[in-house]
Amino acid sequence: MGDEIELKLVVTSADADALEASGLLHGAPAIAKQISTYFDTPDRALSNAGFSLRIRRSAKKRIQTIKADGASAAGLFARAEWERPVKSEAPILDHTTPIPTLLGGAVDAIGPVFEVHVERRTWIIDEDDAKIELVLDRGAAVAGDRQSSFCEIELELKDGNLATLFALARRINAIVPVRLGVLTKAERGYGLTGQAARAAKAAPIMFSSEVTSAQAFQIIVQTCVRQFRLNEALLLVVRNAEALHQSRVALRRLRSAFSIFKPLISGETSAALREELRWLVSELGEARNLDVLLERARQGPLHDTMKIAREAAYDRVDTALHSPRVRTLILDLAEWAAMGDWLRASDAAEVRRQPARDFATAALDRYRGKVKRDGRDLVQVNDEARHEVRKDAKKLRYAAEFFTSLFPSKREKRRLKRFIAALEELQDKLGALNDLATAPQVLAKLGVADDPGASALLGKDKKKVLLEGAADAYDDLVDTRRFWR
Repeated sequence: MGDEIELKLVVTSADADALEASGLLHGAPAIAKQISTYFDTPDRALSNAGFSLRIRRSAKKRIQTIKADGASAAGLFARAEWERPVKSEAPILDHTTPIPTLLGGAVDAIGPVFEVHVERRTWIIDEDDAKIELVLDRGAAVAGDRQSSFCEIELELKDGNLATLFALARRINAIVPVRLGVLTKAERGYGLTGQAARAAKAAPIMFSSEVTSAQAFQIIVQTCVRQFRLNEALLLVVRNAEALHQSRVALRRLRSAFSIFKPLISGETSAALREELRWLVSELGEARNLDVLLERARQGPLHDTMKIAREAAYDRVDTALHSPRVRTLILDLAEWAAMGDWLRASDAAEVRRQPARDFATAALDRYRGKVKRDGRDLVQVNDEARHEVRKDAKKLRYAAEFFTSLFPSKREKRRLKRFIAALEELQDKLGALNDLATAPQVLAKLGVADDPGASALLGKDKKKVLLEGAADAYDDLVDTRRFWR
C-alpha cells in the first residue's frame, strides 16, 4: 500500500502537441500503450464504497491496482493505493487488499465493466526541491458501444515540495490553456455505464469524527470546486440551463464557505479569491435570470425577444468560461486550499486545530441567530432587506449541508430532516419573492418593460400570498429544534 499525490489537468490534443513542441519537456518521453480493464460487481458495490479495481496491460506486463477515493479533490488527488503484478486478467483479491473485508461474499460477483485505452507519454522532471512525474495521456474509456475520449496531464509528486507541483502546472498553463481535472479514468468509464452527462448537484460531504476545522474547510472547498468544474465542462459543450444553475450553486456554496470559515482564513488572498468568485457569479447571473423568466413567459414576441437576449447572455458566459481569468481562478483555489498562507497564520492556529464539530455548532448558531433576528418582519420590510435574509438563509442551509455528517446520531438525523425541510420552505418563498423583485430590472434592461405581456412576468398579484407564506415559513423554522444541539 502507498499514497500518490497527483495534480490532474485537462488539455486539448492540439494543445498537448503544442506543449510537447514548446521546449518545456526535455528529452524523449517514455511511450507506452496501455489497456486497463476495470472490475466491479453488477450493482457497483465497489464503486459505491469509494474504490476502483483495475488490471492494466502494457507490453507483456499486467499490474493490478486498487485505489481508494480517500481525500480525492478537485484536481489534486491524494489516494491510498494497492499495487501488485498479476499473471492473468483475473484479479487477485486476497487478505493483502481491502476488498474481501469490504464486500464479503459479494467479492465473487466481481467482473469486468469497462476498459480504458491510453497512449501514455512520461517525463521525469527534476527540480531543485521536487521530483515530478509528468504523464500525458491520450485515450478513451470504452463500455460496450459507448466511448469517451480524453486528453489529460497528470503531475505526480514523487518527492519534495507540493508548491513545485503547482508551479509546474502554472508554467504549463502559461504555454497552453489547461483546466483543473476532476474526473478519474474510473469515473469516466463508470459514466458510460449510466445515463448521459447531466448537471451535477452538490455531493454529500463525509467527515471523520477526528476532522479539524481547517481540514473540513479544505474538503468543502475541494467539493465545491469539483461541482463547478463538472458543470462547467457540460456548459462548454452545450447551453444547459440546469448546468448553469448548478455552476452558480457551486460558486455560491464556495462563497458561503468563505463566510462561514472567516475566523480561519481572513487575509488579503482570501479576500481576493472571494472577489473573483463574486465576479464569476455575476457573469453567470444574467443568463440565469433570463432562464427563469423564459420558463414563465408565454409564446409570442416577448418570449422571442427574451430568447434572443438569453443567447447573447450565454455568449457572455461562454466568453467568461473560456477566459484565462476563470482557469487561473480555479487553479488558485486548488493551490490555496491545499497549501495557502491561511494554514500558517499564527493568530488562527487555535481555531484551525479546533474539532470541526465544535466549529460547526458555533457557526450554525451564528447563522440561525441572524435569520431569526433579521427575518422577524418579512411582510413589512423592503425587497433589499428580504434579500439579505434570503442570503443568510442560504448560508445557514449550506452550513447545515456542509456539516451534516458531524451529527450522525438518530436523533440528530431526525432533527436535521425537519430543520432542512423548514429551511427549504423559507428559501423557496424568499427565492420566489426575489425573482419578482429582479424581474422588472431584467425587463427594463431589455427595453420591454412596457410590453403587454410583461405584466404577467412581474407577478405582482402573487406577492401578497408569497409574503404570507414566507412569514409562516419563518415561524416554522424558528420553532424547529436545532439538530446540532
